[in-house]
Amino acid sequence: MYAKLVFKNAKRSAKDYLVYVITMTICVMLFYAFLSITSKYYNPDIGTEYEFTLVSDGLKMAICAVTLLLLFLIRYVNNYMLRRKQKEFAIQSVMGMEQKTVAWIFFAETFLMGAVSIVIGISLGVFCSQFITGMLLSTYGQGYKLSWTLFPDTVILTICFFSLSLLVMGLFNVHTIRKIKIIDMLYADKQNDPHIKRSRYMRVISILYTIFLILVVATGISKMYFYSDSRFPIPVHIMFWGNIIVPAISFLLSVVWYVVHKKWSFNRYILVAAIFSLINTGFAASVPIIQNTYMLVIGAGTLNSYMMFLLVDVAFWICCIIYLVSNLLSEWKEKSSKRKYRGTNLFFFGQIISKLNTTSKTMTLICLTLVLSVFLFVAAPALTGWASGYLDIRSLYDVQISTRYNDVYEIEDLPKGNYELVTTFLAEKNIAVTYDCTFDLYLPNQEDFHKRIKFDFPIVAISLSDYNALREMLGYEQVFLNEGEFTTQWQTIATEEDRNEFLSNHTVISTDMGTLSLAENAYHLEAIGETVYNSYTDVIYVFPDSICNNLLSVMRNRYVKTETAVPYNEAIYLENTFAQKYPEKPDNGNGVQYYIRTSTQQINSSIAGNFVLQATMIYSAVVLMVICLTILSLQQLLDAAHYKYRFGVLHKLGVDQQEADHLILKQLAVWFGLPITIAAFVSIIVIAYFFETISVQIFAYIGVGALLTQVGAMIGILVILLICYFISTWILFQKSVTE
Repeated sequence: MYAKLVFKNAKRSAKDYLVYVITMTICVMLFYAFLSITSKYYNPDIGTEYEFTLVSDGLKMAICAVTLLLLFLIRYVNNYMLRRKQKEFAIQSVMGMEQKTVAWIFFAETFLMGAVSIVIGISLGVFCSQFITGMLLSTYGQGYKLSWTLFPDTVILTICFFSLSLLVMGLFNVHTIRKIKIIDMLYADKQNDPHIKRSRYMRVISILYTIFLILVVATGISKMYFYSDSRFPIPVHIMFWGNIIVPAISFLLSVVWYVVHKKWSFNRYILVAAIFSLINTGFAASVPIIQNTYMLVIGAGTLNSYMMFLLVDVAFWICCIIYLVSNLLSEWKEKSSKRKYRGTNLFFFGQIISKLNTTSKTMTLICLTLVLSVFLFVAAPALTGWASGYLDIRSLYDVQISTRYNDVYEIEDLPKGNYELVTTFLAEKNIAVTYDCTFDLYLPNQEDFHKRIKFDFPIVAISLSDYNALREMLGYEQVFLNEGEFTTQWQTIATEEDRNEFLSNHTVISTDMGTLSLAENAYHLEAIGETVYNSYTDVIYVFPDSICNNLLSVMRNRYVKTETAVPYNEAIYLENTFAQKYPEKPDNGNGVQYYIRTSTQQINSSIAGNFVLQATMIYSAVVLMVICLTILSLQQLLDAAHYKYRFGVLHKLGVDQQEADHLILKQLAVWFGLPITIAAFVSIIVIAYFFETISVQIFAYIGVGALLTQVGAMIGILVILLICYFISTWILFQKSVTE
């Protein structure tokens, strides 16, 4: 009998469960789609040079960690259903059914609808997983074919996770229903909104922010004491002083307000504090830009501190804006009776202000979460594009052997030999070699051997014959020099301004073998690998062989290109064998640092990490976006019973249906538009700042056009999600108030 009642109630309340089913279905679909490629039955054809477990293991951990956020969403949707059906519970209890029985029937209903969602979600997840597979195979440079496969282990994991979640949430609901009084459930939909009063949470946040400003001022003073120098240019001094004076003024402003707050309204104080927090944000954001521009040695810890200050300032500014909107809207309404009583404005203002006053904390959290979601969406293609472009620069050769003399203090300990171990290995494995070049890198002046200051290491030189050998390996044209001339080779990441400044100051250089003049073709930008450059330098000299033959060789490298890629297992074996004879870190800490990198290992680790990062960021962004939009939607639909009565009164007063629909549209536009507009404004600034900090990498590794295309696609996904949720809420809201 109870089973029939459960099915009957579920069928009759299908509309009430619509949002519940949609949300659960989306959660299951995303979980299965992203987790499907970690299945042990998933064997994509990516070639013997790749090891797929690097992707599957990392992605499984990342996806499961992010999925814990879905528990919050499932709990929130369950609470929504619980509140929607309280009157029904009360009627069943009045008719003689025990509350315990009512609770378990509701548990069975939600579990049944959850099971339906799991089945639909897994079915849609099979379709959605094709996009994930396509993204994966394109990352590995492989062709893509449709493959409709259901992975048993992923299906079982998905069912177990969401079934356990439904079970736990259902038990919470049973406990809650048994504790609610019948009279409270009966009149749950008749309760008015909480009394509109001044919110206290903003006062607490302002106090915490005032305490935070003390930390900012103290940090600014300490950093200026340790790192400031009178010889720095004016922008550096402005940065140091700005991060002290502006937070100090903001702190004093807070102290003064707490003393004379009876003469100065809290709204005015919050407005001024928001302006100063925006200025604080600008000075905190300037720290990494000034550090990169003027090569300040201020340490990663300092940069991390100011990035944390920046985030706190942005969060406080958003809190201020959300708080001020509701208060300023109320004041704006009261200032004009004509505006207040025109048409249905009084009703509209009452709806909006009452909700903003009671849900300002929720709106603030939604806004912050939306900013994070948008940032993850937009930053994903930038970071992965950077990593992919950087990989192309690092893995130009199938085998790279490089050295560093940073911890070598005696000239006789500098590297020698041709690393015959690699030659023997390639011969034993029958791996054909197409190009093989062993070359030295020289110091123009031997006296620079002991110059080991960070960011001031000497620039090394390569002989013209070795340089041309590398260019031939990579398919570039040969370079020619006259006697007494030199040219330069630059890293891709070097800026045009740095290059021009360097060349203008080094038209003539002095070496141990005489003076050389800059050739007419003064620089070359083709990528030849990053290990040819000395530590902390972006350029190398190219000298005639006759000059290099008499200079001090400080590094000895070897680059090899093979006909076919080295299989993954063989590449790992080669690296381990080489490291035993040529360690990266000498036992006593002093000596040559040897490095071997195979393109197979570099490509595997980079692609795997790149894909895991991209998939995790996109999955996290979608989950956060769905959570925010679901909460925005349910907060409106939850009060549909109140609005049904209110709109009914409007209808009796002569307001036609068209005007009522217009009111609904305006209310939802404000409710969705306020947090989304503020989040979009903040996101644009944050993303522009983020792109500015990595602008060099964007131009060097990604390209502006490619990045804009990817960012546009990500923004398109967000817009589609927003439109779907807005339209769905609008339709359900209209039906709820017009039934």
